[in-house]
Amino acid sequence: MNTVEANLNPSIDLAEFKARCLEVLEQLVAPGLPDLIVTKEGRPLARITPVAAVNNELLIGSMHGQIAVHGDVFSTGIEWDAQP
Repeated sequence: MNTVEANLNPSIDLAEFKARCLEVLEQLVAPGLPDLIVTKEGRPLARITPVAAVNNELLIGSMHGQIAVHGDVFSTGIEWDAQP
């Protein structure tokens, strides 16, 4: 049985994947790794594909000056008649 460390067509049995799920997913972030095939009794069941990293730095401050706040954002605007 191939595991995550294998180079060609890596696969892992479902029971082993359940036991090592977090470890396996952390190994998938390494660049250049192919998809991982999860098998059950030797038959392919699922394919896990690593997601490419995204740089979100351009989003920071991109809405500056385009949003206006009207009124009190910490209030519902409803008067309460509650006694202390």
